[in-house]
Amino acid sequence: MTVSTPLQAEKKQKRYTTQSVTLQFNTVDSARPHRPSLKSEMLSQDDPKSRPMLELREKLQPEVIELIKQQRLNRLYEGTCFRKISARRRQDKFWYCRLSPNHKVLHYGDIEEFSQGQISHESLQEKVTVADIKAVVMGKDCPHMKEKGALKNKELLELAFSILHNSDEYLNFIAPDKHEYCIWTDGLNAVLGKEMTSELTKSDMDTLVNMELKLRLLDLENIQIPDVPPPVPKEPSTYDFVYDFSQQHI
Repeated sequence: MTVSTPLQAEKKQKRYTTQSVTLQFNTVDSARPHRPSLKSEMLSQDDPKSRPMLELREKLQPEVIELIKQQRLNRLYEGTCFRKISARRRQDKFWYCRLSPNHKVLHYGDIEEFSQGQISHESLQEKVTVADIKAVVMGKDCPHMKEKGALKNKELLELAFSILHNSDEYLNFIAPDKHEYCIWTDGLNAVLGKEMTSELTKSDMDTLVNMELKLRLLDLENIQIPDVPPPVPKEPSTYDFVYDFSQQHI
């Protein structure tokens, strides 16, 4: 996950602690001492669908989705080497595709041999403007999968996707593996402002949300939770300590 500055980390920790304590006060029932505390309820692995857990998960999801989105866009910026598949299914030619730093253009072009390193944007002669992309299609809906015999190749169907641009033109892909397929289909949908729906996104979402839950619930460990919330402090009698930017100082 992205490393925060000390100030951001402190602010984030304070917010998480406040949220956790607020959740505690909203569920404490002093008249029923036999009822399990919220901490016990939230930490219980046997009740992941409890109301407090669901509420906290819901709060975490937008932040985690944004994190996954940025990771996908970063991977598209790094680029990927794809194999070309001819009518005879010979996989001896390669091409490379990557997203521009401003996420507005896809640069691509043929390369001599398979490359695991980055190919510069200047070396890629072709391009597609993201604004011209109309849709991302996958599997059997791809034009290069409608050839005779292609629909019978389950492996290719699971790795195929295409970009429809300029109304009637397609840029066709065969991902090197399922992971790269998910990265690219997610990334293309993200750059188009659409939902990321791959299996990898669902898995990443579950992993990251669970990780965040455990980290945030650490704030409750070994902390004595009072029965009533602390009083709201009174407003200061004067605000003279606030700097007045309207005053000109020599």
